[in-house]
Amino acid sequence: MSGEKITTIENVLVLQGGGSLGAFGCGVYKALVKNQLHFDLIAGTSIGGINAAIIAGSRNKDKTDEMLEGFWIELSESFINNDKFYSFSSSNLMKQFYESFVYPLSQIDAINKYLKIKKEQQVKIKQVESFYSSAVFGNEKFFKPRWFPEYAFSDPEYFEPLKWTYLYDHQPLIKTLDRYIDYDKLKPGANDNPRLILTAVNVLDSKALIFDSFKQQIEPKHILATSAYPLYNFPWIEVDKGVYAWDGGLLSNTPLREVLDASPVRDKKIFLVENYPKEADALPSNLAEVYHRARDIIFSDKTEHNIKMSRVITRYLDFIEDLYLIIENNTDKLQLDESILRNIRLRYKKYHKDHGAEIKDIYYISRDEEYPHIFENADFSPDTIKESIKAGEEKANKVIQDHKDK
Repeated sequence: MSGEKITTIENVLVLQGGGSLGAFGCGVYKALVKNQLHFDLIAGTSIGGINAAIIAGSRNKDKTDEMLEGFWIELSESFINNDKFYSFSSSNLMKQFYESFVYPLSQIDAINKYLKIKKEQQVKIKQVESFYSSAVFGNEKFFKPRWFPEYAFSDPEYFEPLKWTYLYDHQPLIKTLDRYIDYDKLKPGANDNPRLILTAVNVLDSKALIFDSFKQQIEPKHILATSAYPLYNFPWIEVDKGVYAWDGGLLSNTPLREVLDASPVRDKKIFLVENYPKEADALPSNLAEVYHRARDIIFSDKTEHNIKMSRVITRYLDFIEDLYLIIENNTDKLQLDESILRNIRLRYKKYHKDHGAEIKDIYYISRDEEYPHIFENADFSPDTIKESIKAGEEKANKVIQDHKDK
């Protein structure tokens, strides 16, 4: 029985959600490819699910990293600069908007100290401008505001906004993804491609929804579902008759548990991309930083318990196997009935099949926040997207090198 365990280590990439912060994950993947790391399973939710789908279903398997980067550059090129439309987005007036919006309370000393850091102020003002652009104009390659005139004849509730349950239509994302994803690679039997797992949540019963390319055909509706975040004002998606899905980040922004449940036998090496860091260097100094830190905690990785339990269960299974071998090698002395031994063997096989995988190693690749800001995940401006990709690549290289140096 000891020879039954599959010892091949499975490389797994887990991608968190986070809006425009997903560009960081793009940079991470570029570094992983350059370090000649190949993945058996890729899991993601929200924007992490979109990244995962592009990687697993890439139309150009030899240039998957370039395809993913191309997607992000295309999104950034559809960003609309406010300066082209409104004079009040000038830096001086936007600064006034920023100060009044972010600091509604009179914390004069903290504000003055904060604004003395010129670069930080400029970054944050730019993030507000970018958020405003996304909120008003959307991004034609990703999502469009429901109030655009083009929806007047197709949306039966267009003139009844009190009935609206969403503000932005993210169907344009599917047309964009058609240039990057070959859906024939995301179905059972396409075993030469990485396994893809996307997560969502059932709007009506709060239960997790798992879309697994080894068990079903992944379709555009599944990608829309995993990215249908209601607090971004995206609509729920009907994935099956009567089954309505929202973004999986509402339950867990790190779909590692789903990976362990889907592939419980093979031991794993995990690469986990964290868009929302678990740790902060200092306490928040104003309300804006309070909101930002609270959001990071809500969406940060909470799978530490799963990792510990995976290792504990593996030790228990090894212990059970040792006991079984003692019994099997001493059946004559113990005078055990063969049916009892067979029952023990069958129960062990089931436990091992359901929980046998051990996490051998885990690489946490976490985004640094030099200038933390509540609007950072809505900034699709070209400079920010390129900087995020670069930051992801640099951070992944550092984490990989640190592991090599251990």
